[in-house]
Amino acid sequence: MVIDLSQELIQATVQLEQPLGDGKRRVGAGFLISAPTPDGKPRTVLITANHVFDTMPGQIAHIGYRVANPDGSWTYAPMNLRIRDAAGHELWTHHPSRDVAAITVSAPAAFAKAAIPVDYLASDDTFGKYQIRAGDEMMALGFPRGLSANQAGFPILRAGRVASFPIAPAKIFPTFLLDFAAFPGNSGGPVFMSDPSHRRAGSPDEAPQDVEFIAGLLTQQVELDNERLGIGVVIHASFIRETIARVSDPAAPVTEMAASQGAMSGARTASAEEAAAPE
Repeated sequence: MVIDLSQELIQATVQLEQPLGDGKRRVGAGFLISAPTPDGKPRTVLITANHVFDTMPGQIAHIGYRVANPDGSWTYAPMNLRIRDAAGHELWTHHPSRDVAAITVSAPAAFAKAAIPVDYLASDDTFGKYQIRAGDEMMALGFPRGLSANQAGFPILRAGRVASFPIAPAKIFPTFLLDFAAFPGNSGGPVFMSDPSHRRAGSPDEAPQDVEFIAGLLTQQVELDNERLGIGVVIHASFIRETIARVSDPAAPVTEMAASQGAMSGARTASAEEAAAPE
């Protein structure tokens, strides 16, 4: 199935928040993936950065659904999402070595329909097939500083270029850099490529390719001496695939990482810790 990934991901991306009191809230982003269970039953899975849920102290988060009205307007209609049980235990699944979280949700019918098919999550083969490299443009969706594109709660779409080399395989390079000013509230949002006329620079005779895939999720912003460098850190989509697999089977295999492939030095999480609530 071919889709317009930019438009579809805007529909599938939601704001995640939890009030902290004193007019403040913790904010992140997430997106919906259609990932059938192993026995083929339909299932909608919410993907975000693990630290988004982990830093929310309460049992209930809010997931920012939107409702289309007959007159063409939209209504922001957040719903409760239980992320911990009464004893405080996590109800989401997280990757054992990467900042990725997944939780099955009972989304409204329109949102379940808008969820992106799991096959759109990239693998190492995807990056090789399309020869993705430094300088290629990718897009990102999120809620910088808790802001949305409008009162309906749609995410803000921005773009940046791949800023590191090499970017695959994920086993060796689990993250890559995007020349993109990440802000609190971007964490957990999808980073993707949607280019109907993609061709390699220096190959004018090559037929353009229709490139549509989710490259990963935004997890961190890069800082040096408390100065933002305008660089975001993206976790490869292959780790999203592994996390989804562990929703059904906690013992599902994951990529063995080299000991040196830890968190990037100078990177900080990009979820809003105390974003002021909108008036």
